[in-house]
Amino acid sequence: MPRPLWTGAISFGLVTIPVKVVSATQDHSIHFRQVHLEDLGRVRTRKVCELDGEALSQDEIGKGYELSKEQTVPITDEELDRIPLPTAKAIEIVAFVDADSVDPIRISDSYYLAIDGQVAAKPYTLLRRALERSDKVAVAKFAWHNRERLGLLRVREGAIVLHSMRWPDEIRSPESLAPRQVELDDDEIDRAVQLTDTMALDSIAGFRDAYRDALEELIAAKSEGRELPEPAEGEEQGEGKVVDLMAALNASVEAAKESRGEGGGGEATVHAMRPRKKTASKKAASSGKATTGRKAGVSGKTTGRKADAGKTTAAKRTAGAKRTARKRSAS
Repeated sequence: MPRPLWTGAISFGLVTIPVKVVSATQDHSIHFRQVHLEDLGRVRTRKVCELDGEALSQDEIGKGYELSKEQTVPITDEELDRIPLPTAKAIEIVAFVDADSVDPIRISDSYYLAIDGQVAAKPYTLLRRALERSDKVAVAKFAWHNRERLGLLRVREGAIVLHSMRWPDEIRSPESLAPRQVELDDDEIDRAVQLTDTMALDSIAGFRDAYRDALEELIAAKSEGRELPEPAEGEEQGEGKVVDLMAALNASVEAAKESRGEGGGGEATVHAMRPRKKTASKKAASSGKATTGRKAGVSGKTTGRKADAGKTTAAKRTAGAKRTARKRSAS
């Protein structure tokens, strides 16, 4: 069993259940050291006082709350320990609720609760059976690291799990992040639902961290002096492209069917999209083209009228010259 992180007791009415808290998860992430590039020497962080520039040891470091840039209030561990906290060594159950009523965004870290001594076996089993039969989860308060926390107790594979939860005022509102109202066809929504049905799985146990696998392969190749693995080829994602939403949904459904071995049964059908209303810029462009055309037409007509006027004037001048010539001959 992993090393206990905390010991205390579950308070269930007048029933007390001694328990140990152990982590329910483990970190498999690959961690790197900061090193000097020239000789690969490890780079370490020193805690230095910003006033005198001296490096400090851990026993020279305390806690302080900064009221302002000029004033800091020191707080000692003894003062924190004297603060009255009823849940200092207890996980106090305060309510039972339906599991669906708890927003998953409020759930933080998870821990297993193990019995602390054989005397706790019977009340532990009693609480577990009560949770299973009622089909509810328990809401509890407990203190950890000088802070009172909210917790959720539920049963997983015969063990009671404690989920640390965030307080309501710690959850940010997504109101400003929601997109503006858009228009969707029922066909588009139905097709999206069909895609979710096609991609549905009974379990997610088969997923693996592909990045960690590739990173482990890279580290092994470099440590053994082997040739580095070739990067995996992936599909390039287009940036900022406006696509036919229904066509994309149809293609996604067919691709999901093929990946599950169901067979696509032909190419994805493309939904004919209704013509959209022209935007203001398009209207302006169209208006500009029409105006230019009208101006060109008017200009052409004006030029034509000017040319006709020129021809008339020239004809009049020619006729006048002929009459003058005849009069001179007669005289």
